[in-house]
Amino acid sequence: MKAEIIAVGTEILLGQIVNTNATYLSQELANLGVDVYYHSVVGDNAQRLDEVLTEAEKRSEIIFLCGGLGPTEDDLTKQVTAKHLGEELVMDELALTEIIQHIERLGRKVTENNKRQALTIQNGKILANHNGLAIGTYYQGPNHHYILLPGPPSEMKVMFQTEVIPILQQNLPKQEQLFSRVLRFFGIGESQLVTELADLIDHQTNPTIAPYAKMNEVTLRLTAKIDRNEQAQKMLDDLEARVQQRVGAYFYGYGDDNSLVDETVKLLKAHKKTVTSAESLTAGMFQSTLGNVSGVSEVFAGGFVTYSKEAKVKLLNLSEEELRKHGVVSEYCAKQMAEQARSILDTDYAVSFTGVAGPNMLEDQEAGTVWIGVAARGEEPSASCFKFSRNRQAVRNAAIMNGLSLLRKKVQADTKR
Repeated sequence: MKAEIIAVGTEILLGQIVNTNATYLSQELANLGVDVYYHSVVGDNAQRLDEVLTEAEKRSEIIFLCGGLGPTEDDLTKQVTAKHLGEELVMDELALTEIIQHIERLGRKVTENNKRQALTIQNGKILANHNGLAIGTYYQGPNHHYILLPGPPSEMKVMFQTEVIPILQQNLPKQEQLFSRVLRFFGIGESQLVTELADLIDHQTNPTIAPYAKMNEVTLRLTAKIDRNEQAQKMLDDLEARVQQRVGAYFYGYGDDNSLVDETVKLLKAHKKTVTSAESLTAGMFQSTLGNVSGVSEVFAGGFVTYSKEAKVKLLNLSEEELRKHGVVSEYCAKQMAEQARSILDTDYAVSFTGVAGPNMLEDQEAGTVWIGVAARGEEPSASCFKFSRNRQAVRNAAIMNGLSLLRKKVQADTKR
């Protein structure tokens, strides 16, 4: 069964809102084994919406329409779809009563256009709105299924989960399901990753490999299409083993929502290790990134922002004479910033950042030159030099990601001893 998602709303075409509904529905339908081949966006125009419906019927069996179910004159989805299907719109009395009671509880007057939200397509099935007022509709024609959903994501998602999924499971033939696993990699670009896995990608059938480039990292989505979970997991395990054998050195974690900072904090917590940082060009971004992780206070008590040379001397007790000798954009400075921060706060680890974010040069160093230091209790500090490109913010973001990666690898190495 092929599905198509039509988003209705001029505000989407104008860029005033992002069409997150299509993303959500595509993911959920994939989990149900329903293939989504087309996304469309059409404005609040009856003729164009009718034309889009006609096109959708040529290529898809299940047609979702999101938006345009509200009380205003530009909410046309039900009206246009009913006319397209040769059906009348009818008032659902239960929905109307609930709408009236809700508006009266707010102390407002019920207007005629409020009642539009209780209209449904004759011979269709009402989809209750548990998070709003406008009801949805499921309509089954001779060759197509039509599902009308509200536009607000908070209403659409609940309606899909509670009303639509049971209908799909009941009315559609049993589908093979999609089982996915997301692998996350840092320190390797998309082109290199694809090159390393070229033969696996070129000859893939089931399961499949899909690479996605994100900011400063790459993810791989491994997907198996089958009707049994146990078989799917075995297929994904076998494919992942082949992937890890080639590019496992860059792998750091799983999942769409997981991130390098999440994995780093999780690792520190697991081994009861603490960390601090001293930041120059990143001006507290590393500490802020750590602070976004729930429960990070278990491993992170605070740190230092030492943007100027004077701050490095006063807050971290760095030698002014040595800084003049080596410069602030140097291996020496990165090492000493990390070790002094670690020593002052008595933590297990510290990460430091010093360099040139740009756009201008500093100490005859090109913009994008960054030194990242790592200090560990009882060891000599180390520092690595990076040459990042693009704009100032991109340099700072890349520095944070590489700092997290260096810290994570250091903790992993220490805990394996």
